[in-house]
Amino acid sequence: MTVQIGQTAPDFELLADNGEKVKLSDYKGKHVVLYFYPKDMTPGCTTQACDFRDQHESFEEIDAVILGVSTDPQTKHEKFKDKYNLPFLLLVDEDHTAAEKYGVWKLKKNFGKEYMGVERSTFLINKDGELVKEWRKVKVKGHVEEALQYLKENLA
Repeated sequence: MTVQIGQTAPDFELLADNGEKVKLSDYKGKHVVLYFYPKDMTPGCTTQACDFRDQHESFEEIDAVILGVSTDPQTKHEKFKDKYNLPFLLLVDEDHTAAEKYGVWKLKKNFGKEYMGVERSTFLINKDGELVKEWRKVKVKGHVEEALQYLKENLA
């Protein structure tokens, strides 16, 4: 399935790092920054999570919620969140159903080895639950600032 700008963002229900079930539709009435990342505790993913952490208050000021999603289990999310003091929920997508709904479960190559994994991507969903912007194949450096700027200029 491919998500499209202007359409309702695909809903999902996932386990969060705090043990609660979370639905995307629970956040209707708020902007949602939904970011998919490959793996907890890896350099790029840690930098990205910490960038979102450092800008968290700026997102909150414009009524935006940050949700991070990876295929890591809840226990790994808990450790990642605790180690880096992340103030937003990390969602467990071990069977990659949400990743597939958003078209980010992809064939990847690393050092000549092919495997399936999450392509780093961010989706901006407005208060009505519509997808308004997507960033695919995200490069970490400067990405969080770009997402925040887009949100401020177009939705705040």
